[in-house]
Order: sequence, then C-alpha cells, then structure tokens
Amino acid sequence: MSSIASFRPRLLDDLKAYTRASFLRDLGAGATVGIVALPLAMAFAIASGLKPEAGLWTAIIAGFLISALGGSSVQIGGPAGAFIVIVYGIVERYGVANLLISTASAGVLLFLLGLFKLGSLVRYVPVSVVIGFTNGIAVLIALSQVRDWLGLSIDKMPGDFFSQIKVLGQAMGSFNPYACLLGVACVVGLFAWPRLWGVDSAFRKRLDGLGTLSALKETSRMPAPVIALVSLSLVAWVFSLPVETIGSRFGGIPQGVPGFALPDFSWETVKQLVLPTLTIAMLGAIESLLCARVADQLSDFPKHDPNQELMAQGAANFVVPFFGGMPATGTIARTVTNIRSGAVSPVAGMVHAVTLAVVVLAGAPLAAHIPLAVLAGVLLFVAWNMGEWREFGRLRHYSSHYRLMMLSTFFVTVIFDLTVAVELGLVLAVVLFVRRQSDIFSATEILRTDSELRFRLYGSLFFGAVGKMDSLVNAVQAAPVGTQVTLDMTMLVSLDTTGLDALEQLFKAVEKRGGTLSVTGVQPHPLSLMERTGFAQRLHRVG
Repeated sequence: MSSIASFRPRLLDDLKAYTRASFLRDLGAGATVGIVALPLAMAFAIASGLKPEAGLWTAIIAGFLISALGGSSVQIGGPAGAFIVIVYGIVERYGVANLLISTASAGVLLFLLGLFKLGSLVRYVPVSVVIGFTNGIAVLIALSQVRDWLGLSIDKMPGDFFSQIKVLGQAMGSFNPYACLLGVACVVGLFAWPRLWGVDSAFRKRLDGLGTLSALKETSRMPAPVIALVSLSLVAWVFSLPVETIGSRFGGIPQGVPGFALPDFSWETVKQLVLPTLTIAMLGAIESLLCARVADQLSDFPKHDPNQELMAQGAANFVVPFFGGMPATGTIARTVTNIRSGAVSPVAGMVHAVTLAVVVLAGAPLAAHIPLAVLAGVLLFVAWNMGEWREFGRLRHYSSHYRLMMLSTFFVTVIFDLTVAVELGLVLAVVLFVRRQSDIFSATEILRTDSELRFRLYGSLFFGAVGKMDSLVNAVQAAPVGTQVTLDMTMLVSLDTTGLDALEQLFKAVEKRGGTLSVTGVQPHPLSLMERTGFAQRLHRVG
C-alpha cells in the first residue's frame, strides 16, 4: 500500500452520474448557503481584526476551492468562528502581513498532512479536549463582541481575557442605547425566527387559517441572519440612528475583485511564525474533519476522504493569502444548511462561492450601511450555538479524568491561549491514559507450591505499569531454589520494550535461583516482540 495519498477530489466521482435535476438541487442549495455566508463572512473578519472584504473573499475563493478539490460531497468551506481568537491574536502580535505568511505556510502543512495520509491522526484528539477549547473559543468570541453590541467607544480591543474585561468596564460610560437596541433585536430575532415558523408554532397555524396570507410562509425559507441584517440595517438607515457602521469604520467594501499580491516572504520570518502556523494548521485540520464527520452523519452520501479534505484545505489556505484573505476551514453551520437545502454534490459549494461573489460585486455599496451592532448580534448567536454548554451540566456523569481534561482546556483557552490549551489538553490526555492503562494492568499469583510458581498477567505491560512486576521478582527471590515459574499471558494484550525489560529482570531472578521461566497463552503482539529480540528463545517453554 502506498504511503502517499492519491489526489482525487470527490467532485470527479460525483459528476459521473450527475443530471440536470442534480444541478437544479445544487443550484438552489448553493444560492441559499451563499446568502447565509454573507453576514457571517463579514462578521468573522471584523471580529478577527481584519476588514470585512477579507472574510468575504476568503469565503468566495477558499469556499470554491474546498468544494472543488475536497473529499466530501457537501462540506462548505470558508472563514470560521473558531479562527477569530487565533487570527486576532496573530494580527495583534505579528501584524496582518505575517498573518498572510502564517496562513500560506499552514496551507502547505495541511496539504502535506493529507498527502502523507495523516488525516486520521486528528481523530486521536480526545472529545473532552475538543469540547473544552470549543466552549472556550465561544466565550472569547462573545466577549470580543460586547464592544460593538453595546456601542462602546473603544479604539482597539486588547487580545487577552482580563485586559478585555478591564477595557470594557472602563468604557461603559460611552454606552450607546441605539446600538444596544439593534444588537438585542438581532439576537432575539435570530433565536425567535426558526421558532416562529416551526410546524407547531401558533403564528404558523394562524397563517394557515388565513388563506390570503399563506404566501407569507415562503419567507420562512429566508435565513435568519439575512433577515436580521437587511431589516435592522434598514431601520438604522431610515431613522438615521447614531450607530457605527461598516462604512463609518472601514469606509465600505471595495466593489471589485481583490488584486493578486505576494506577501513579503522570507525564511527568517517563517521561522518566527512557527507557532502561529502550527496553530492555524492544527485548528483548521480539526475543524474541517469534525465538520466532515458531522456531514457524514447528516447525509447518506459516501463518507468523506480525510486526506483529500486536508489537501483541499491546504490548497485553499495557500491561495487565499495572495488575495488578502484569512484562514479557512470547514464550517458546520453552512454545511448543515447546504445539506438541508438539498445539495447532492460539491457543485453546490462552488455555486455558493459564485453566488457570494455576485452579491459582493453587485451590492458592495449597500454593505456600508450595515450597523456593527447587528453583526455583533450575529456573532453572539454563533458563539451560543458553537458552545456545547450542556456538557458542563453533564460533567458529574463522567470520570475525573474527563472532567480534568475538559475544564482545564476550557479555562486555559479563555484565560491564556488556545494553542497552550490544546497542548495542555493533549499532554493531560496522554498522562491520564498512561495512568489508566497502568491501573488496568495486573500481575496476580494464581498458584504456589514448593516447586512451582504461577502468575497471570492482565492488560498491557508497558513503561507505565512495570512497577507492578516488582512483586513477582520479590516472590521468586523468596521461593525455594529451583522453583519453576510460569506466566499465563492469555490476557496480556500488548508489550513494549520497557515491559520486556521487566520480563528480563524476572528471567534473571528465576535463573539466579536455579529455576526456569515458561510462558503460556502468548498473544501475537507480545510474542512478536519476544521473538524479534531473542527473549522467547531463552525461555524454558513458550506456548
């Protein structure tokens, strides 16, 4: 089997049986997702410390490439909420130019991960760590939006948790009630919209009874963020509300395709950006493959190819910085929308990118009137839906190991840094796994006579469990000279070199007392190591 993955996008397979009906379904789904992506792309970019067009063109360019080259039939790519905290920190510390270099470098790393079939390694990240940093990111996103949601006069938000709280507290005197009203209306509307049109809602039942108004039900197909964006922007414009808008802060959105520009690249710079690059690549891989797994669960399409998906993510993240874009990955909300809208192939994701491009090129001047408080409300809603808040209430049902990993990852993400949090979570996962496996291992005496000792080994004999072999050595040293020792290895599932060294020490103790050491019921994995090192050949009997 080749150690390098073949580059074969899922699009090639899906187009083999593609029909006109399939295209019409993809066209409708792609157009819907493109409209949904509009407010999110702008909001993610602004919250990351970038201009809104950075998010828009990332959604367009990366969204097209991820769908065209990816390993999933329905995944939608683009800027994601999970990157807000990371991107903001990189921009704050290194600047926008270095963010572009980090993103392109992360793209190369992601492509190599997929090329060398390392996509499955992402699945080794414990779910407790994933939930911990996801909830932590959601808290930080929500905190970062308080400024615009309340209309506070703050020139620039700091990057760390406690400094943000301090700055927000000091700026409360500049509270803008009009901005707050728009922000609250946005959040309430986003929560109420799907419930308003639910099958069992009183509002919908009343419309059903009024035949002349039943056509209003068609508006239920409109995405809630778009309804909030258009309606509240219109309110702010008609009543000339004194609130900050995209136009007042950024001067609007350029009405044209961004130019191709090479970042100021040097190896010295790349070496200084190793940590940001690894963070973008790691988070991008985790987010994209988690999203692809969610898509697999919600649809009946063939399971995604994780290696192809990573190669597509790598290609997209390598290209978008040359157009001033930000990191991109798979996005769960837009992917779910794509599936529920009837998408059948990656063509829907490509249509989503084209739709968004048409909207941006045709309606860029209108975006200048969008209040930042409304975009903040959209992101607060995103942060709420991103978090797995119920997991906090269910912690009592899990082990202390699970609670420790989840809570430590959560608090370190919020207080310190996402990279440190994931590293800490993975280290804790390894340490606690070693401890758990060492607790499982046992070496039990099952027979003792004047001439024989028999022990049963259970579990995995590895570096974390070798201390339990000391009792066997002590028992041999206290036994009569010439005692025959037998190890029952029927329940020993694995053995490492440190465990083999412990067996060597037992063998020497038995030999020193003039006895012999035999093993029975050896499983294939331990037997392989014992034979390759010559240990099995020195035993009295192996069975």
